[in-house]
Amino acid sequence: MLGAGSSGLAVAKNLKQAGIAIDVLEKQGELGGNWCYGQPASSVYKSTHLISSKQLTEYTDFPMPDNYPEFPHHRLVWKYLRSYAEHFDLEEHIEFGVGVQRATRLDEGGWWVELDSGETRHYARLVVANGHNWDPRWPEFSGEFAGVQLHSSEYKTPDVLAGKRVLVVGGGNSGCDIAVEAAQNAASASISLRRGYHLLPKFFHGTPIDICGERMLRWRFPLPLRRTLAAAASFLVLGSPRWLGLPKPDHRLFETHPVINSQLIYHVGHGDIQVRPNIAELCGERVRFADGTEEPFDVIIYATGFKVTLPFLPSGELRWSDGRPELFLNVFPPDCDDLFFAGLIQPDSGQFGLVDEQAKLIAAYLTGIEAGKPAADWFRQEKRRRAGEPLTSIRYLATPRHALEVEHFSYRRRLQKLTRRLNRG
Repeated sequence: MLGAGSSGLAVAKNLKQAGIAIDVLEKQGELGGNWCYGQPASSVYKSTHLISSKQLTEYTDFPMPDNYPEFPHHRLVWKYLRSYAEHFDLEEHIEFGVGVQRATRLDEGGWWVELDSGETRHYARLVVANGHNWDPRWPEFSGEFAGVQLHSSEYKTPDVLAGKRVLVVGGGNSGCDIAVEAAQNAASASISLRRGYHLLPKFFHGTPIDICGERMLRWRFPLPLRRTLAAAASFLVLGSPRWLGLPKPDHRLFETHPVINSQLIYHVGHGDIQVRPNIAELCGERVRFADGTEEPFDVIIYATGFKVTLPFLPSGELRWSDGRPELFLNVFPPDCDDLFFAGLIQPDSGQFGLVDEQAKLIAAYLTGIEAGKPAADWFRQEKRRRAGEPLTSIRYLATPRHALEVEHFSYRRRLQKLTRRLNRG
């Protein structure tokens, strides 16, 4: 197992419960991955909270404490992951400070794993849970900028904004959150948007907005009706973003990863955040935008996402398409039974519980193989036939940001259905 973040812990727990021996190799000095603030691989900043509610984020068999708020701070999320590892006695299987340089498949089966220390080990199977929010995706603009340029993964505290003219590039959740922080701390704050996005409030009548969406999915509301009701809820709480100068979306609601932010509208409406179009050129201390206007800035923060990177696997090990490997359910390579991926998804809600379901399916498949179950043979053919196919009927925008996007409800049900079939044999 590579990684002891939220995904690696879920797989470790499920494989352990299935009686499968595990080693968990964690490059950092502590578990928690992205949620371990201050570790080199963590992209969270000081004020980060969950975007999804705790109910739709937590693991399936380990609820978050009742005294947690609906959207916990990253310190509480990390504490929850620590409690999860302690509850299931996972830490005894984790080796900290152990990075993997290269993993090579052997002709006779299994893997040689070369560690950063130079040590090599043999493993029968490999589960990759190294995360996908650590290798920054930088945009390419003509020209040069004379000020400070940061990726959102490098942004940690608002002191870098104090007294500065700040431009945030990107309209996702991180971009909107950092723009709000800039409005509160910088001399001036602007946000550059390539397109308009649909904004959803965090709460609707005191209920987390994703819980509202979950209820509609459980009640089997068709997608057009869910779009109408979600848009109405957003309008009732936030009004129309276009009234304040935010660009009109060029897509329908739910065709992009949801942007859940109740404060951006507030600060735009108060003039604390200026909305700007896409960057056309960097001009020293100034930035020229697509509408021909120019402004001076001291700091640019690029909230432009991350690349899917697997530096320890040989380049020909997987087939790639649109910046991601072609896998069945984003978990199973089509042609082998000794390599698996966990957490390689971007859900429209919380992730921990979904990866828990991925891990249950991995465990069911491995135990099915060992027991010689006919269902395991069927699943082997299924993953070969359906690798790389869309995971949802929703047609997301064809952008790098949505390469791993899944609609959580249908994806979860699909994982559960397959796990039940494998367990039946």
